[in-house]
Amino acid sequence: MKNAHDAFGENLLAQYHSGIRISEFIERDDGYLDTGSDPGTYFSPYKDWSKGEQRAIACAKGRILDIGCGAGRHSLYLQKKGFDVTAIDTSPGAVKVCKLRGLEKVLVRSIEDVDKFGANSFDTVLMLGNNFGLFSSRRKAISLLWKFAKIVSPEGKIIAGTLDPYKTSNPDHLRYQKRNKMRGRMAGQIRFRVRFKSFVGGWFDYLLVSQKEMHDILSETDWQVEKFIKSFGDNYFAVLRKKV
Repeated sequence: MKNAHDAFGENLLAQYHSGIRISEFIERDDGYLDTGSDPGTYFSPYKDWSKGEQRAIACAKGRILDIGCGAGRHSLYLQKKGFDVTAIDTSPGAVKVCKLRGLEKVLVRSIEDVDKFGANSFDTVLMLGNNFGLFSSRRKAISLLWKFAKIVSPEGKIIAGTLDPYKTSNPDHLRYQKRNKMRGRMAGQIRFRVRFKSFVGGWFDYLLVSQKEMHDILSETDWQVEKFIKSFGDNYFAVLRKKV
């Protein structure tokens, strides 16, 4: 049965069954419309990933939790490498696609519910595909990072992707950042929903941060930056480890 609110999942299911790579639409809360990721990104094989993304996933070790797994490209790659991978996504359609593609351990679960996993359950938390954004806001990021610290091993890592929102000259984005600051929000805190055909997802916040802002957020948690990995354009990856 189709889920009228799972626009993202329905898009992935349509791509999986048709083999045609099409983007969803992103509607921002100021009325700005744009396409989502490039067609096929969610299904792209390792050889088509950016060098930065390949370097980032090479840092994964041990038992892995993939948050916001989408169509499962990162989890499937690691599963084939022999890693013990658990993937989660809030989209039932995305989880169904992952299962259809052969991912063994995948759940419909929100990032807010990571504490349902026991202490020391994982060695690596993956948040690739700009999924640092799933932290939603500075306050929520700090709260969730404390939860992450409990479910990973003492030597555990977080590997997260994001982009620097300030590296833009788009006047629509610059106005939105100014609007955010006037409302007491971080400049890169985006509120949007996903549309695909007649499916319309719910509104949610997504957080884009500069490297300086990431350091600032981490200063109030048990995590610190081990290294940054440059990717294409304004995108970058951060490998985080627990503070000593």
